[in-house]
Amino acid sequence: MIVDLPDTTTSAISKTLVSIREEGGVVALGRVLTLIIATRLGEEEEAIEAANDASREHPMRVIVVSTGTDDPSTDHDARLDAQIRVGGDAGASEVIVVRAYGDNASNQESLVTGLLLPDAPVVVWWPGEAPTVPAESPLGRIAQRRITDAASARNPHAALQERSEGYRPGDTDFAWTRLTLWRAQLAAVLDQPPYEPVTGIEVHGASDSPSTALLAAWLQQELDVDVLLEFTSPTLGSSGIHGVRLHRPSGTVELERNMPNVATLIQPNQPTHDVSLPRRNLRDCLAEELRRLDPDDLFGEVIQYGLGKIHLSGAAATSGKAGDTK
Repeated sequence: MIVDLPDTTTSAISKTLVSIREEGGVVALGRVLTLIIATRLGEEEEAIEAANDASREHPMRVIVVSTGTDDPSTDHDARLDAQIRVGGDAGASEVIVVRAYGDNASNQESLVTGLLLPDAPVVVWWPGEAPTVPAESPLGRIAQRRITDAASARNPHAALQERSEGYRPGDTDFAWTRLTLWRAQLAAVLDQPPYEPVTGIEVHGASDSPSTALLAAWLQQELDVDVLLEFTSPTLGSSGIHGVRLHRPSGTVELERNMPNVATLIQPNQPTHDVSLPRRNLRDCLAEELRRLDPDDLFGEVIQYGLGKIHLSGAAATSGKAGDTK
């Protein structure tokens, strides 16, 4: 069910939610958190779809706050339009879309305060461009967790540097979330014989991939070995992390992903075999981040301290908007 509320107020939105609850049952029952999605006008649907899919694992109230565009012709006088989605149109959540125009868009915190679930954690997600210091933004101040995505920025590596300088406990970025499968596979390799020290590391990927830089920073920090970070210009189908080489006395371990969902693992004195290493979509990344509401200390260490020890090539530092950067 979808209920449109043109030219409305947050009070009217709240009253409509109560009315829907009374008519159709307690839709808020079992909701475990409030997810606020901060996006630009006209760019809401992909994020809503990901939140609806993730809500089947994390029942929640989703509040979408849409403000501003890059097109001056879309400017309006101060106005607030809203839409409430429940039932099949909202997955296992209830979705409140708030589109703010003019002066009504200037205070995002006031737009959501009266719509938050009582006594429930708040998570804020910026699918596109994010504040320089998310924790000090109007929405970030009311959240326990703050999710950004450097890959969606105009300059992914500059955005990653902003995340490093503006980090506060509770922050995370999908560029880090996309590394989970890579980190698990590499850790599994190092947990097997011959248990030799790693003497050299090479990480290579597309120049528009902030995840490649974070993977290099994590490996250098955890193994205390200098990393050679190589970037290549992204081509069709080649964005993201390409591969990792770990040099040890007995030989080199190579984990290379030449296909979108499969990587080849080459180890000395062992058969070569393929491992599943799929590119992670928004739903997978969001669902993973919602599983924890406490600060991700490892991400904090890597983004604050590890990243600064990695040298970014000129191509990476000046790359444009990323495509598929897992």
